[in-house]
Amino acid sequence: MNRAEPVLSPAPAAAFAPPAERSAVVDLAAVRHNVRRLRGLAAPARLMAVVKADAYGHGAVPVARAVLEAGADALGVAHVGEALELRAAGITAPVLAWLHTVDTDFRAALAQDVEIGVSGWELTPVAEAARALGVTARVHLKIDTGLGRNGATEQQWPRLVAAAAEAEAAGLVRVVGIFTHLAVADDPARPETGEQLARLRAAVDAARAAGLRPALRHAANSPGLLSAAGRERPDEMVLDMVRVGVSLYGLSPFPDRTPEDLDLVPAMTLRTTVNAVKEVPAGQGVSYGLNYVTDRPTTLALVPLGYADGVPRVGTGGPVRINGRTYPEVGRVAMDQIVVDLGAPGLSAPEHGLLGAEAVLFGAGQNPSATEWADAAGTINYEIVTRVSPRVPRLYVDGPGEGGQRPAEHADGEPA
Repeated sequence: MNRAEPVLSPAPAAAFAPPAERSAVVDLAAVRHNVRRLRGLAAPARLMAVVKADAYGHGAVPVARAVLEAGADALGVAHVGEALELRAAGITAPVLAWLHTVDTDFRAALAQDVEIGVSGWELTPVAEAARALGVTARVHLKIDTGLGRNGATEQQWPRLVAAAAEAEAAGLVRVVGIFTHLAVADDPARPETGEQLARLRAAVDAARAAGLRPALRHAANSPGLLSAAGRERPDEMVLDMVRVGVSLYGLSPFPDRTPEDLDLVPAMTLRTTVNAVKEVPAGQGVSYGLNYVTDRPTTLALVPLGYADGVPRVGTGGPVRINGRTYPEVGRVAMDQIVVDLGAPGLSAPEHGLLGAEAVLFGAGQNPSATEWADAAGTINYEIVTRVSPRVPRLYVDGPGEGGQRPAEHADGEPA
């Protein structure tokens, strides 16, 4: 990767600074590639791009713009506050928010034409907000088909659809969708997914019998969409719309399939530069707790990313690529730094070019993957990218340019 990167605002758009000390480089061309790939699998169904949690750590506003440019039909977020951030940035595409508390500002949401996921109790305050504003709220009713989180249970569903039909008749809401969330779609062989889809079909039938006419049924997440072709009836998974999250960012939701297997491109590269190199003897302890001790003379490289930057403290042996080779992180991850064992003595001399060399924890191509770091930490790749902290600047590029990456946007999302 070319280390010339865009500076943070408010510097002039044409100005460039030396390389950032550490950065999460987000390739918007990769995001758009992934959207086009997923749209092809979903067609003719609509595609909702899930940009909650700051677009899984990639930056909600720049990513939202990129996915819409690539053909996404709508955006999905967890919280109304996330939807309002998109509206404040001038994004006018349909946005659905589905996770609420008693303090959620439904008036602000409806004033900004945010669609609301309703699991039960929310219907009353949403209708009240619509009445106060003189608008009709667009809502998606959620049925809990087995995940056990939000969504009306099968027992609660008849009451919810009856109340929704009453509110719709009064002009306060319009039920535009019915949806559920799949629990085990990342394991396509499990029967529970088919059972959940059957319960969703029954819920839609009940809603229609109550007089509702939802245009959108949606259940498929990333693993649901990516495995739909292997089902006897793919259309029962894809329905009218799919909601994809982790696959937008080029990550595989399956433990046994890589992004390359799925024709996805990882969008985030977490990188910095080596800030110290030193020779140590056999028996040298490394980092807090001294739970790693060198068994031979070797060279250690210090890499200034730690758990305050989002590197999992419990990660053991996570990969770091330096000068075209991948080495293990050793010792306990500290708040601000990790240590890499380069495997041989004598590498601290200037001719080896290690001091100041780029160090990549994960990214695309020959770089280590977020999944490898997830394996090292006993977690999933979703968490690895989402936990990259605000202390790490997001720098946006737009695909390969001559000699590396070409700048796309500053970290605030403004064109560079």
